[in-house]
Parts: sequence; C-alpha cells; structure tokens
Amino acid sequence: MEIEIEGLCKNYVSDGKSFRALDNINLTIPANQFFTLLGPSGCGKTTLLRCIVGLETPDEGEIRIGGEVVWSKAKGIAVPPEKRGLGMVFQTYAIWPHMTVFDNIAYPLQVRGERKDVIREKVARTLKFVQLEGVEHRSATKLSGGQQQRVALARALVAEPKVILFDEPLSNLDAKLREETRKELRQFLNELNITAIYVTHDRVEALALSDSIAVMRSGHIIEIGSPQKIYFNADHRFVADFIGRANQISAKIARQENGLTVVDCGLGSIQCQSRDLEPGAEATLCIRPEFVRVTSHAPEAGQNIFRGTIASLEFVGEVYEAEILTGRERLLARIDPDVQVTEGDTVSISLDPAHCLLLSA
Repeated sequence: MEIEIEGLCKNYVSDGKSFRALDNINLTIPANQFFTLLGPSGCGKTTLLRCIVGLETPDEGEIRIGGEVVWSKAKGIAVPPEKRGLGMVFQTYAIWPHMTVFDNIAYPLQVRGERKDVIREKVARTLKFVQLEGVEHRSATKLSGGQQQRVALARALVAEPKVILFDEPLSNLDAKLREETRKELRQFLNELNITAIYVTHDRVEALALSDSIAVMRSGHIIEIGSPQKIYFNADHRFVADFIGRANQISAKIARQENGLTVVDCGLGSIQCQSRDLEPGAEATLCIRPEFVRVTSHAPEAGQNIFRGTIASLEFVGEVYEAEILTGRERLLARIDPDVQVTEGDTVSISLDPAHCLLLSA
C-alpha cells in the first residue's frame, strides 16, 4: 500500500517558544517496501510516523494511504487512527501486564467486534507465524525481551493491516538479541509482502533492514536512497557522516582527467569519482576507513599512493582501527590483522578512486 505525504508541517510549543518538528515534508513510500526513517534524536522521524498513524495532528499538508486521503488540512479530513488500516509496534511494546499473550494479540480483533471463533483462528495463525505457539496462555510480561517483541509484532499483524509502522522496536534489547530479532523481523516482513515504515537512529538497523532509507535532520528529509546508495555514494556531507564513520577532508577541484575528478587537498593530489564540478570549486573528499588500504611495504608507483605514520592502533576483533598521519591530515583506517604493523611504523597507503567520494562543500 503506497503512502503519499505532501507539504506536511508540525509545530510544537515549548517554554513559550514555537519550533517546527516537521518542515514541509514531501514523501512517497512505495507499496510493499521496507522504508526506514533514519536520523538523530529530535530530527522529527517519530513525529512523522505518529502523524501517519494518526497519533499526532499536523498543522499543514496532506497524507494519503493507498490513494485515500486520511488527513488533509485544506479538505478538512481527519480519519481516526483505528480506521486507517495500520498496525504499529512501539518502542516499549505497549504490552498489557494483566493480559495473557492470547488476549494481548486478540485485542485489536475484539475491539473490532470479530466473532470468537474468528479471533481464535486468526490469533493461532499469527502465533504460528511469529513462532510463539504454546505460550498463548502465559502472562505476556513473563516472556523474554525477544518474545515480547514478537507479541507486539503479532498484535500489529493479527488485524491484517495495509501498512505496519515500527518506532525503534529493538532499542530495549541487548546487542545479541537485537541482531537475532532484526533477522527474524526482516524474514517475517519479506514473507508478508507488506509496506513497513521503520523509525530508528541506529545506522546498522537501517542498513540491514531497509529497501530504502530517508535520512532526516531538523524536520527535513535530507536524502533518500537504497542502503548501498546512502552508504557508498551519499550526496550530502551530513548523510555521509551520520550513516557511518568517514574521513572528510576539505578539497579544491583541480581538473577532470580520464573520466575522474582530480582534487588538491591535505593528502596531495587525489583522483576521485567523477563529479560535475568546476575547477577551483570547494568540495569535501569523503573516504570510508575500510577503503583506506594499508600495507607495510614500500609503495608501488601510481595514483593515490602515499606514505604515512601510524599514530594510534586499536584491536577491535576482526580488524585494527588506526589513525594515520599523512601530509596535513589524520586518516582513520581499518587494517586487516594479517598486516604486521605497530604504532609509529611508516606504512604505504592507497586509495581506490572509486571509493573517493566528492561532496559539495
């Protein structure tokens, strides 16, 4: 089910001052996609989610679900949350402690007035789908964190919603359980072929789960793209920095050469991905630490190859994380444990132009 948002604005008043949580949001979420709203705390992502589901009232704009207007300032339309055909999983799961697992999941159907035999059949089918068969008569709050998350998911799914929305549903789980539940969640939603909107500030969740990611800041959508596009080829400096660690180096465009853009920066003369920028223009050179190739032997001749000194080295399991002094810059790098280096060593560094991204300054 496609969701269309047009000109959406939302203001709040705090300590007598008004601030804009959503500033003219225009967004189309394709049907049957896993779409993530990613950004720092206070960027407006949860406010946008709550406006879609009907828990917040916007000040301007229009929201359409499957072509049907569910909220419009200009048209005076405000469809209540329970009639929008949506399911929602909250950060706290919102599980009722006085109810069994069965009653927690059945609640949306009971409110809708479904027959008891229909409720039993739908709850049983949903319990089987989320792999919670046999616990329906237990108190929901006696379950593990991962099981409670699945109860919340089952309650959102049992009413067969057109769209399901998630507000940071994994943030209360420990790291290992969060990883396991993330994989389960993606598998469940792939099988359902349902539109999902997911709010998180965790870049790993966004990259692992999403078909598309919208990065937000200060009430605006800064950039939308696939996880690969957002991570490897972002258009904006904020997005490149927020989605993962990156070396960001001030540069000036020197020339276009052999299908590449050459810049001058603190590292020297660097060949980069081609960008349509005029010579002399200011830019930011962005290089992920995993694409800084480090070897202990003398450099071979070629472009984007230079020497540096390891200023710090930290073993983090699968790699060493290093800071390397070179030219006027300090580069972050991820070094394979097979490379025999220690702090203070002089090393060879090479940068593949395909992974040297240029962003407008």
